[in-house]
Amino acid sequence: MKTIIILSLLSIAFTNFSNPVDLNNIHDIKVKNIYGEEVQLNKYEGKVLLIINVASNCGYTKQYAGLQKIYEKYQSKGLEILAFPCNDFGGQEPGSNEQIQQFCSANFGVTFEIFDKIRILGDDKSPLYNRLINNSTAYKGDVKWNFEKFLISKTGRIIARFPSKTEPESEEIISLIEKEL
Repeated sequence: MKTIIILSLLSIAFTNFSNPVDLNNIHDIKVKNIYGEEVQLNKYEGKVLLIINVASNCGYTKQYAGLQKIYEKYQSKGLEILAFPCNDFGGQEPGSNEQIQQFCSANFGVTFEIFDKIRILGDDKSPLYNRLINNSTAYKGDVKWNFEKFLISKTGRIIARFPSKTEPESEEIISLIEKEL
């Protein structure tokens, strides 16, 4: 009888205190905004997210314009765009956070959120990107280049992944955003 009580208590304790990580969800991850302040991604619960690794000196940099257009169109309906500058591909994002923010604002009128420059390749890869590329809902593997896109549901689940060449305003991305909103 004593053994049954102890096992029951251990079972209750394990159930209440174990919190397995959902590898298909990003809400438990913390990132830094462009000002260096920590942001818990569950802050965006109830919002559809489009997460992009960006660079100022890339052939795809013009996609900032399309990103801003869809942000303006869908932000009031619950879309947030989270841009993560990255210098991992050809050194195409050499600037400081301040320079990146100024570039995006001056050249593309960007009003969506830009975060702290991160690493998305190698052993010191951002925990966010480690999750984005290692889940069971979008294809796995390292990001190939700047402006790769990930769509996240209102509950933080990773829904889809789009290669750099897929324009933000493409039917493929827009139809999924509208479905999730």
